[in-house]
Amino acid sequence: MTIRRLALSCALTAVAAGIGLTSTIARARPDEPGKIIVAANDRDDHDRNDHGHDRDDDDRDHDRGHHGHPREPIKVKVIGFNDFHGNLQSPGTFGINTVVPAAQRPAVGGAEYLAAYVAKLKSQNMLNVVVGAGDFIGASPLISALFFDEPAVETLNRIGVEFNAVGNHEFDKGSVELKRLQNGGCKLTNSVPDPNSCKGLGSNSPGTFDGARFKWLSANVFETATGRTLLPAYGIKNFRGVKVAFIGMTLKGTPAIVTPTGVAGLEFRDEADTVNALIPRLRAQGVDAVVVLVHQGGFQTSPNVGDINGCDGNLKNADGTDSDIANIVKRLRNGVDLVISGHTHAAYNCSANTVDVKNVNGTAVSTPRPTGLPNSQGRLIPVTSASAFGRILTDIDISFHPKSHKVLSVLPTNRLVDRTDVAINNAIATDPSVKNIVEGYNALVSPLANAVIGTIAAPLPNSANSAGEMPAGSLIADAQLQATQPPALGGAVMAFMNAGGVRNPGFAIAGAGYPYNVTYGNAFTVQPFGNSLVTMTLTALQIKNLLEQQFVGCQGQVQQRIMQVSNGLKYSWSAAAAPCSKILDVVLTPTDVTVTPPAVTGAPETLVANGQVLNLTKTYRVTVNNFMATGGDGFTVLLGGTNVLGGAQDIDALTAYLNAGYKAPKPAYDPALPALAIPRITQLP
Repeated sequence: MTIRRLALSCALTAVAAGIGLTSTIARARPDEPGKIIVAANDRDDHDRNDHGHDRDDDDRDHDRGHHGHPREPIKVKVIGFNDFHGNLQSPGTFGINTVVPAAQRPAVGGAEYLAAYVAKLKSQNMLNVVVGAGDFIGASPLISALFFDEPAVETLNRIGVEFNAVGNHEFDKGSVELKRLQNGGCKLTNSVPDPNSCKGLGSNSPGTFDGARFKWLSANVFETATGRTLLPAYGIKNFRGVKVAFIGMTLKGTPAIVTPTGVAGLEFRDEADTVNALIPRLRAQGVDAVVVLVHQGGFQTSPNVGDINGCDGNLKNADGTDSDIANIVKRLRNGVDLVISGHTHAAYNCSANTVDVKNVNGTAVSTPRPTGLPNSQGRLIPVTSASAFGRILTDIDISFHPKSHKVLSVLPTNRLVDRTDVAINNAIATDPSVKNIVEGYNALVSPLANAVIGTIAAPLPNSANSAGEMPAGSLIADAQLQATQPPALGGAVMAFMNAGGVRNPGFAIAGAGYPYNVTYGNAFTVQPFGNSLVTMTLTALQIKNLLEQQFVGCQGQVQQRIMQVSNGLKYSWSAAAAPCSKILDVVLTPTDVTVTPPAVTGAPETLVANGQVLNLTKTYRVTVNNFMATGGDGFTVLLGGTNVLGGAQDIDALTAYLNAGYKAPKPAYDPALPALAIPRITQLP
């Protein structure tokens, strides 16, 4: 770590009075309320290298007022959010629950509004800290992604984030790129600075990129070559003698949902084991409370109205089993006092401030219900999540005993980042610095983002029907087949697209009229990953096994993941059949998708009938993206493909497909067109 970066990591962000956004950076003295200690990268053998110190006598003097009388409880405000995904601009409208009519849900989010709300909350208590639970970058809108997510980091700096857990999307571009975003410096492409890097609109000067002033934390992510954590495991902040530690980590399953090159050379360890191993070390440093920032989560159990301060079903799965986050919490030791979670993009508040909200004849009826999720000793731990995209902030007040520094209460409240709030808008008008950064990047990206690439006749959402088919997914699979169907580009006869890569909202634009002119910005929202296409040869048996691997329990699959399939391919699956025996029939009708409308070029061919592969060794050219090709989403069958050929980026294939076939004066893309052969997937009992 350089001296400059160490100074920044130990800096105190001084909050301006009132709601204004102005802040300064000053070196913190040991007796100041915001002293920050960041652990050096943890070693596998748990050797110490922590920079931490026990609470000294001067700190203890703060426990008592004049004449030795006990003081009031020491109160600390923790401000948390998660899954920002570079949403510098508003992601749309959002309500505190689904009982609120759509027309009454305010516009929310946007970096300047997050900054103003954070400043407002910080003004309520000078003992404060702003933290995140991962995925602050990656899968971002074009306004951030085009510039390698430097705009996201620059605005998060201005918002005042201090600690953030790594999430799975922090690894989309690999650990080297993540470290660059942490430490600063321009992105190099072919060994020269990339023209889209270092715009510097939110850095110290144009042509530079400062890097993150906050610390990414990666307690359970180890470099296999060194045995050390990739980034610091935790940070500690001293609030007038009260030491609070923040442990940051991502879900241990990250390698299964990230391109393998993104996690090369890294080991992802168990979340609960990681925390439990750190607690004794933190206690030895005089830490009084432990907050876990973890990129893993759950959902409120249906039926519910999704109230942002609810915890319906205590986050159990629909079948009554524990959610991923509950499984982590129930193994944690008593040393953990609060868990701030993410990943699922859900809002919940499992704490003393939980409310159960029911829809009674169109009216929200609220009933307080203190709760939490049980740890290994049965103690209920507050667990929160703030939805995604900057829609919500979690405002958490923690009270400590003035002498013992024991945690007395943890009171979280999820609050909308409401863009209609008059006071907040006045604050932004007074200090438009963050707004100016956003507008600057928007001006740079607008010519590309607003370019029309095609027209659609109806909404194409990324929501799936009962068989697992998505209208937006069918379009994307066809685009990828078109890009690789010519013999010189791969000679593909079918394409598969992972459903998780078809991002919300698909091509179902809120408030849009149809026919709708799709822009490059719309397309990038749906396909933001920059994956490249890969065409390979698979046998009929491998194709059948690949389709079987969509379902839980087959060849290591842990989650149902229905792939989207291209024109010409149809198959049926049985919901009741045993794992690895669900695919009943697969038929391929050769179809030329390079022409508009698509044209059938041969007789239908049956690959699978009544669950049996008819010609085990016959081969076919198949296109997927590089994430899937390397085993992403658990599709390990694809690792056995042969004659592999790389292709275009997914966003380029999608743009070319719409441009060539469905841009005026040509007719709009209509999913009801018979030549598109939709539906393609059939679910049977």
